[in-house]
Amino acid sequence: MKNKSSGWTDSRLRQRVEQYLASKDSEYVDLSEMALNLQRLYRVDYGRRNKTAFRIQVEKVYEAVKEASELSNIEKKHLAKRARSIQREGECGSSSTDSTDQDDGFRENTLNSTLTSLYKPGISIPSSPSSRGAGIQNSGMQVSSGGWFIDKGPGPTSSNTLIDLCEDEPVDGHTEVASSRENRILKKSRKRKKSSADPTETQPQNNKGGAAKWKPLELQYPCVTFEDVGGNEEALTEVCKLLIYMHHPEVFQQLGVVPPRGFLLHGPPGCGKTLLAQAVAGELQLPLLKVSAPELVSGVSGESEQKLRELFDQAVSSSPCILFIDEIDAITPKREVASKDMERRMVAQLLTCMDDLNSLPVTVQVMIIGATNRPDSLDPALRRAGRFDREISLGIPDEAARLRILETLCRKLTLPADFDFLKLARLTPGYVGADLMALCREAAMNAVNRILMAVGTPAEDQGSSEKKLERSCPAVAKSKQLQHLLSLLKTTEMLPQEDLAVLSIFMLDFQAALSSVQPSAKREGFATVPDVSWEHVGALQDVREELTMAILAPVRSPELFRALGLGAPSGVLLAGPPGCGKTLLAKAVANESGLNFISVKGPELLNMYVGESERAVRQVFQRGRNSAPCVIFFDEIDALCPRRSGHESGASIRVVNQLLTEMDGLETRRQVFIMAATNRPDIIDPAVLRPGRLDKTLYVGLPGPADRCAILLAITKGGTRPQLGPDVHLEEIASDERCSSFSGADLTALVREASVNALKDYLKSQQGGEALPSGCTVDIQVSRVHFEEALNKVRPSVSPKEQLRYEQLRDSLQR
Repeated sequence: MKNKSSGWTDSRLRQRVEQYLASKDSEYVDLSEMALNLQRLYRVDYGRRNKTAFRIQVEKVYEAVKEASELSNIEKKHLAKRARSIQREGECGSSSTDSTDQDDGFRENTLNSTLTSLYKPGISIPSSPSSRGAGIQNSGMQVSSGGWFIDKGPGPTSSNTLIDLCEDEPVDGHTEVASSRENRILKKSRKRKKSSADPTETQPQNNKGGAAKWKPLELQYPCVTFEDVGGNEEALTEVCKLLIYMHHPEVFQQLGVVPPRGFLLHGPPGCGKTLLAQAVAGELQLPLLKVSAPELVSGVSGESEQKLRELFDQAVSSSPCILFIDEIDAITPKREVASKDMERRMVAQLLTCMDDLNSLPVTVQVMIIGATNRPDSLDPALRRAGRFDREISLGIPDEAARLRILETLCRKLTLPADFDFLKLARLTPGYVGADLMALCREAAMNAVNRILMAVGTPAEDQGSSEKKLERSCPAVAKSKQLQHLLSLLKTTEMLPQEDLAVLSIFMLDFQAALSSVQPSAKREGFATVPDVSWEHVGALQDVREELTMAILAPVRSPELFRALGLGAPSGVLLAGPPGCGKTLLAKAVANESGLNFISVKGPELLNMYVGESERAVRQVFQRGRNSAPCVIFFDEIDALCPRRSGHESGASIRVVNQLLTEMDGLETRRQVFIMAATNRPDIIDPAVLRPGRLDKTLYVGLPGPADRCAILLAITKGGTRPQLGPDVHLEEIASDERCSSFSGADLTALVREASVNALKDYLKSQQGGEALPSGCTVDIQVSRVHFEEALNKVRPSVSPKEQLRYEQLRDSLQR
C-alpha cells in the first residue's frame, strides 16, 4: 500500500506491526525493540536486513498505522455526530434504516471525505448517496493540485449539510480532550502538506515563497545643482541637450520624433557619475528614482523581472521624473557569456521595458540614466539607439578641469585670499573628483594639527626650534609632538579665540596632504602623471626640442594644429644604448605637459591564451582614450613588435596586428600620444615604423663631456645631495678619460659608489665614539678621494663593440 507521507510501504510488514502492537499491553512503544523482535520472529524475511535501515522502515510503517488509527477515530466521531443529528430530527424507524445505509455508504469513501475536510474545513457532504454523487458535479467543485476548491460561479444548489471539523459539539466529558487532539492532527496534516510542496513552483506574485515583497521606491528631490559639479562642462552640455524634452515635449511632438529616453554615464570610479545624475534632477527640479542594480536581484524565479516592471511602472506613474540605475553592469551582462538564466531574463526584461517607453506618448517624460565603470561588460543590445541613445564618458580630469573642481570644493573652506588654485591643480595630475575631495579633507586635518601644535607656544619660537629639532633628531621631535597632542586631548578647556581666528588652510597643508592621498587612478591601474621633471634630466637638449614639437606643442596650442589641418599626432621612437635616459625622457615629457602617463612593458601584454594578448592591447588604448590627453609609453617595444617573416604564428604576431590596428585604425585616438623606447630598432617590424605610426625616431646616445657634467649636476641636485666637498669639481670628473663611455645610468652608479665610500670612512672614524641617538642625522661630505675610488670600480655598461654598432645606427637615422 501507499503511505501519504513516506511513499510505498510493505503491506505484510504493516500487518505484522499491527499484530505486534495488538500484543503489547502498554501504550509506550520502543521502535528499536520492535524492530529487533520482528527480525527475530521473521528471520527468513528480515534476518539479513541492516538493523538501522530496517528500524527506519519499521518507524515509517508505525507512523502510517498510527495515522490510520487516528483517522479512524475521527471517522467514528463524525458517524456519532451524524447519528445524533438524525435522532434530533425525530425520524421514523424506516428513516433510521435509510440513515444506516447512508452511513454504510459514507464509510466506503470515508478516507477521501476526511482528507477533503482536513484541507477545506467548510466542505459540504451530501445528505444522500445519490445527491452526494451529483453534488460533486453540480455544486461547481474543481480538482486542482492543491485539493478540492468550490467554484464561486453560479450553479445549481443542493441541500447539503456543512460540517466544520474545527468546532465540535459536546458529547461527554472527554469531548474537549478529543477536540484538542483532533486539532493537533489537523495542524500536523497541513504542515506535512506544506513541506511536501515543490519550492520551485512558488509564485512570487502572491508572496508565498517567503521572499521580501518589493516596496516602491521613495521619490528623492536632490539639492545638488550644476554649480556643485565642476570640470564637466562638456558632459553637462551633452546632458542638457538630451533633457530638453523633459520641459519642452511639445517640440518633439510637433516634429513627430521620439525623444531620447536614456543615456549611459561611464568612467573610472570617483569621477562624479552619481553626482552628475543627482545634479541633473536638482537643477531641473525633477523627482529622482535612485536604485542600485543589485537591489533588483532576487533569489525567487521571476521576482527580479517583476521588480524591473514595477520600477518602470512607478517611473511612468511619477512622470515627469528621472530613473537612475547605479552600477547597471551588475544586472546587464553579455547574454552570450552569462552564467545564469536569471541574468539573461533580466537583460531581456530591461530591454523590453525600455522599448515600451518609446511606445508611450511624448508627454510621458521619463529619462533613464545608467552609470557604470565597466561599459564593455554591458550587453550590446542595451547600447543601441532607442535605449541608451548616448554614452557620456567622464574620464580623468585634466589640469583645467581639476582647477574648476578645486574651486568648487573649496568654496566653503577658509583659505587665504591669494590662494593659488592653478598651482595646486598642476600638482594633482591623475586625481579625480573623489581624490580631490579627500585631498581637501586631509589638508584641513593638517591645518588643524598645525594650529593645535602651536597652542601654548610663543609666536616668536614657533617653527625655528621645531624645524631644527626635526632636522637633527626626527624621533625626538615625534615623541614631543605625541606628548603635546595627548596633553591637548586630556584638557577640556576651549581653545583661545585668537588662535581660532588665524585658522586657515595654506598651500603647505595641501602639499603635505599630497604625500598621503593616493589617486584612485593609480590604485585602479589607470594612467598617472610621473613626478619626473626636466630638472631630473641632464643634457639632451636636441631631443627635448624634438619632443616638445611632437607632443607638447599639440597639447599647448591645439588650435594651431587644427588650423593647419593636422590630425592625430604621430608617434615617437627613442632608440639608443641602454641607460641613456630614454624612459626618463618620456616621463619628463608627460610631467612637463601635464598629461596622464601609461607605462607599458612590452612582455607584460603577452599571454599564452588565445585572444588575451590582443585584449590587453585594446584595453591599454581604451584606457588611454578614457584618460585623454594621455601618453602611452611602450618600453622595450622590440619584445612586443618583432619583425614578421610570414611563416611563424603565435601571440606576438597577433599583438603586432592588433597594435597596428589601434595605432591608425577606424577609431581615432584624439589626444592620445604614443612613445616607445628600444635599444634594438633593427628587429622591430617595419610596419610599426612607417609614417603615421612611430615615424619619428630620435637617437639618444652616450653623453659628451658637457652633457656628463649636466647629468652629474642633476644627479647630485646641484652638489647638495649628497653633500660634495670643496675639492670636488664635477667638470673635472666629467672630463676624465675613465668617464668617456659612461651613460647616464653609469654616472648614477658612480655617484652612489662615491657616497658609499664616504659613509664607510665616516663609520670607521666613529668607532669607539658615542652612539648617535636613533633618528638623528649628520652631515657627511663626499670628497675627491671617494670619487677616485669609485672611478676605479665602476666600469661603462656599453662595450666598445656595441658603441660602434650604435654609432652606425645614429648615422643611418641621420641620413
